[in-house]
Parts: sequence; structure tokens; C-alpha cells
Amino acid sequence: MKKILNLVGSFIVGAGIGAGGMIGVKTLVIGDSFDSVCSRLAEFGALQMAGVFLAAILLLLLSIFLQVILHEGGHLVCGLATGYRFVSFRIFSLTFIRKDGKLCIRRFSIAGTGGQCLLAPPEKPLAYIPTALYNLGGVLANLSAAILAFLPLLTADGLPYLLKFFLLTFSLTGLFLALMNGIPMKIGGIGNDADNMRLLLKDSKSKQALVTQLRVNALVQEGMRPKDMPAEWFGQAEGIDYKNALQATIALMHASRLLDLEEWEAAHHAFGRVIDHRHEVIGLLIKETACELLFTALVTNRTAQAEELYTDELNAYIRQYKDVTSSKQRLLCALALCRDKDAAKAKEIYDTTCRRKDKYLMQGEVRSDIALMKSILTAANVL
Repeated sequence: MKKILNLVGSFIVGAGIGAGGMIGVKTLVIGDSFDSVCSRLAEFGALQMAGVFLAAILLLLLSIFLQVILHEGGHLVCGLATGYRFVSFRIFSLTFIRKDGKLCIRRFSIAGTGGQCLLAPPEKPLAYIPTALYNLGGVLANLSAAILAFLPLLTADGLPYLLKFFLLTFSLTGLFLALMNGIPMKIGGIGNDADNMRLLLKDSKSKQALVTQLRVNALVQEGMRPKDMPAEWFGQAEGIDYKNALQATIALMHASRLLDLEEWEAAHHAFGRVIDHRHEVIGLLIKETACELLFTALVTNRTAQAEELYTDELNAYIRQYKDVTSSKQRLLCALALCRDKDAAKAKEIYDTTCRRKDKYLMQGEVRSDIALMKSILTAANVL
């Protein structure tokens, strides 16, 4: 029922946007008066009105889709132009990665994001690694596309009505995305492009954190486990400004490397230090930290803490991402083994993850998760 209500609500909102868009084109672009437009709409039959609204919604969705592609394409072009190396390109959940010299498609999504372009920074000293153009490339692409789409509305005569509506919608969508990413803010708990630039301009530690994250993400996606990466990359975990999302992520990566090394106690305390700053760290990172703190609590026999951490909200988050991130399968395996005492289910989760390992985006992460599951199952004499 909830899904049906959401669908109906979305249609009503879309219809309202469509109606507003049509009236906007008629009055602002074509030059008709508001009263004239309203009187013509009143003459439409119900089927005609529904058809026009549906066309308006479809054109709006097309505009959003194209502008998201342009936004991520802007990051890609500007990054490559400044020496970065291609890692992955995601539009909504459709993700393109390079594997063995070929482009492959994977499914992956992050709440609060419509897309993502990940590149690896050039191998240069920190002071010589450019970050501004890479971060702002999406905003520049959206703004440029918005201006170019609006120019024909001012200069060309005799354009079809639907084309005019599309150009106006495309232009406004581009302007909206440029503002949403060009004004520092957090969307769904994740800092936008301008917010990242704000952090980068504050100090060199934030820039180092961004460069480290990009390098780690690139290697993890290509199959390397965190434990096999240079230890000095994760040595910035002291003196972290947890309100700074870039620096907070380094603290989480440091804890994840300890986990990959199977240093259970050290990892548990490292995740605990992050969770102690729950009121400063963005929500998405706190949920990820809570998942890993729950895992380490389970494997170190902290039963009471594990029960306290395993809330309905966290369970819903785990289930939401269980098919796109192998770390959630690892956690479900530990829950089955250590909490529910269901060894058969735990082994089934392990076996399923092994079979599906090539389906995951982050290959270094899935290799790590399979190894950790094998370790706890072996210790429990399940394997």
C-alpha cells in the first residue's frame, strides 16, 4: 500500500510540474497570456489532458537523466584533463568499470546520490595534485548545458511546442543541479561538490584525505584488499576533525584495515572511536560504522553490545544494501553464526557470496569479506 501511495503521490506531483511547465512555456516562451493558456487547458478533454501531462512528465524525467549524465561526464572530462585515471562511472545504479582493459557493467547505488564518477589521482606530490576542476566539473557541465539549451528559446522562431518545453525543462533542470551542487550543502547526509571544495580549501589534511580515499577506492575496486595497501595511507587517523566528512572517512578506512588484518579488538575500538562522534559524523558513515561495530562485537563475544546495536533501523539499512555490498553479507553471516547460532545459514551466506563474488563492484572488499567469513566459520568448526 505504501508503494502505491508513493506512486500516486509522485504522479500527482509530476502532473503538477507538467502543468506548471506547460503554462511556463506558453507564457514565458511563446508569449501567450496566462488567462489564454488557462482557457485553452479548460477546453481539453480528460484523455487529452492526461496525455499532455504524461508527455510533460516523460520530458522532465528525460531532462533529469540527461543532466545527471552530463554532471558525471563533467567530472570525468575535467578529471581526465588534469591527469586522473578512470576507475568507474555510475548513473543512478548503472555502473561502468574497467576490468582487464574492458568496460564492464555492474549494479551499485548510494542513497542520496544520482550518480558518481570515481577517478584515481595522478602520482604526484600532494601540492601538485589538482582537485578544483575535478570537483567542479559537474557543476560547469550542468550550467553550460542549461545556458546552451535556453539560447534557442530566445533566438529561434518556429520551434515545435514540445521541443520548446523540453529545452526549457532541460535548462531549468541543469540550473537546478548546478545550484544543488554549486552551493555547499549535504544531500542525504553526503556533502555535495561545493561542500567538498569547502573542505579542501580549509587545510591540506582534507586534501590528503581525498587523495587517499580516491587511491584506496581505485585499488579496492580493482581487487586489492586494504591490508595489502601501504600502512602509511591509513596513518592519518589521529587528530581527525569528525565534522569534516573527508577526514572522518579516513578514520573509518583505518578501522576497516584493522578489520581486514583480523585485529578484532583493535578494529572494535577504532570503530568505537568513530561512533563516539555520531553527532558530528554524517549519517551514512555512522550507519556503516554501526554495521562494522556490530560485526566486531559479535566476533569478540560482546553479546549485550551487539543486541543494543542491532536495532530495527540498522537491520533495515543492512537489508537495503545486502545485494550490492558484500560487507552486509559478511555481517549477516556473523549474525547467523554468533547471534542466532545457525551454522547452516551462516555457511549458506558464505557459499552464496563466493558464488556471486564477480557480481560485486568492489572486488577488494568482496575478497576481504569472503576471507573474514571463512575465518570466523573455520574458528567455529563450520568449515
